[in-house]
Amino acid sequence: MENLTPIALIGAGGIGKTSTALTVLHNDRIKRRFGENRRFIRCDQFPASLPHFLHRLSTALGAGVENPADLTPLRPFLSSREILIVLDNAESVLDPRGMNAQEIYAAVEELSQFDNICLCVTSRISIVPPACETIDVPTLSIDAAHDTFYCICKHGERSNQISNILEQLDFHPLSVTLLATVAHHNKWGADRLTKEWEKRRTGVLHTQHNKSLAATVELSLESPMFQELGPDARDLLGVVAFFPQGVDENNLDWLFPTLPGRASVFDAFCNLSLTYQNGGFVTMLAPLRDYLYPKDPKLSQLLRATKDHYSNRLTVRIDPTECGFEEARWIVSEDVNVEHLLDVFTSTATDSDRIWDICAYFMQCLYWHKPRLVILGPRIESLPDNHPSKPRCLLALSLLPSRIGNHTESKRLRSHTLKLFREREDDFRAAQTLTLLSDVNRLLGHYEEGISQAKEASEIYERFGHNAGQGESLQMLAQSLYGSNQLNAAQDAASRVLDLFSGEGNQCHWVSQCHLLLGKISQSKGESEIAIDHFTTALGIASRLHLRDVQFWCHYCLARLFSDKGRFGDACARIKHSKLCAANEAYNLALAMVAHAYILSRQGRFEEAKSEILRAVEIFEKLGAVGDLERYRWLLWCIGAKIKTAVATHEPDSDGESLEWWCFLHLLTLNS
Repeated sequence: MENLTPIALIGAGGIGKTSTALTVLHNDRIKRRFGENRRFIRCDQFPASLPHFLHRLSTALGAGVENPADLTPLRPFLSSREILIVLDNAESVLDPRGMNAQEIYAAVEELSQFDNICLCVTSRISIVPPACETIDVPTLSIDAAHDTFYCICKHGERSNQISNILEQLDFHPLSVTLLATVAHHNKWGADRLTKEWEKRRTGVLHTQHNKSLAATVELSLESPMFQELGPDARDLLGVVAFFPQGVDENNLDWLFPTLPGRASVFDAFCNLSLTYQNGGFVTMLAPLRDYLYPKDPKLSQLLRATKDHYSNRLTVRIDPTECGFEEARWIVSEDVNVEHLLDVFTSTATDSDRIWDICAYFMQCLYWHKPRLVILGPRIESLPDNHPSKPRCLLALSLLPSRIGNHTESKRLRSHTLKLFREREDDFRAAQTLTLLSDVNRLLGHYEEGISQAKEASEIYERFGHNAGQGESLQMLAQSLYGSNQLNAAQDAASRVLDLFSGEGNQCHWVSQCHLLLGKISQSKGESEIAIDHFTTALGIASRLHLRDVQFWCHYCLARLFSDKGRFGDACARIKHSKLCAANEAYNLALAMVAHAYILSRQGRFEEAKSEILRAVEIFEKLGAVGDLERYRWLLWCIGAKIKTAVATHEPDSDGESLEWWCFLHLLTLNS
């Protein structure tokens, strides 16, 4: 305002553009500078034509010019003094699809070029004269939202219930104001308001004076610019509203292949302030999303088509040895959207619905690229045991808790799955489940059980003549034998896997796993150079195939080996690489932090070690990795207390090792 720079306040309906402009208009400094030459013109109160616009401008300014045909007769008055002009709700006259839009736009553009006029435009559309400094009006801060609510609704104490609703409203000013007004008029306390909100959501935002969120949104949808987008525009907004993240702007072509000019349509949504871009996604404010969300998602043809496109992309076999493996990483950014889609469409799914198979594909995709728990678990487990898709979904579901350290839960799910496959006399699927059960029993320290299951699976696969399955089960057998300290037997089993896959290029994944295990076996035997050769071989294969999980373990094992040899610089470098490989896998990242703490402690850097363990414990807590959490909390106590005198003075115990080193070595051995 100091230099009379023209300003355009842009934002969604109810975001506070008008309130901001009025605050400026009545500011004491503005009053002193402009005096009576401050004018506020509501552009939605007259027809969108140039004669009507000029007539209202002349009248508001007091220029005394009757029915001007253009700005020419008004220029002497306009240039005679400093004037502040606010054009409020200017989208009603600047909409490029409206009648006389070009003429009005030209007049407003000329107004913005007067060096003695301070022009302020408030608009829902971003199409304003280029001379205007555009300001996107943000939502309220948390504190401002609370102050606004309790300034209007004066009865009742501040409560977390109200805070939760305000947060769900994205602190949208109009929504906050309407909520407070409704609560005030009806004398609702926090409990009653919460009940009404849970029942009616944004439907509660309607005051007795017919002010509502619905009216504000519908006003945007009535604009000529929106109407020109065609009959599918509102349904498309419903799709954007349906997905928690919105729609990835890079995926428009495969999500909406039949929608002509799709990129332009989404640009128009943003220009109309109905949506905004956030981290590569086109999304919308929570109140708008809640209002535009499809009443029955299953009846929206566009949303069902979008579901099919997601499904087609998910039902691609994910194999770490094949070139398409990396392409499936799209799930990393879209997982929340896909999970919500599946959650809604499985809620009323029938036995024959393909949606359950899509769930299994989704969880397998997460297993490889973004391991985490899903909200679909209870719904899958509640399926009747004779449901055709239940065992497959259960097996896919069991993959996820194991990747984040909850091996007990994984075993429970896999045991149930094995029971279902045995009841169906599906020996092949039973062998697959036995292999996975063997793996989780190894991780739980139940080695004999794991050995038995791996042997049974291997025998079944051999009967079927299925080399890949037999190799995988032998690999699990070798892992369990290694865990039970049967090193020679483990080495023999791993070598059998290498012989089985000799010359089979499509089994490189298991070959890399075998070399990783053989490296661990050699390290346990004290053959460090042979171990390094195996780790290096495994790392080379894994790097070529972009197998991040194997790369992580190779770097992790090499770091521990180098640390034991006193090569702390090499150890730290390997840990750094392991953390990079675990960037999207929180559980592995936490394990790398523990190993890093071990290396730091070996160097006497106890405070840094404690910091790493603290960060690891936070991750384990978030993941619900119960067993690991208990172990590392104990370890954290050990470091934090420095084991009292023993660690503080670094005095060796009776076996020549400090208690701290014993703790680290014991925990890391359990972990490996």
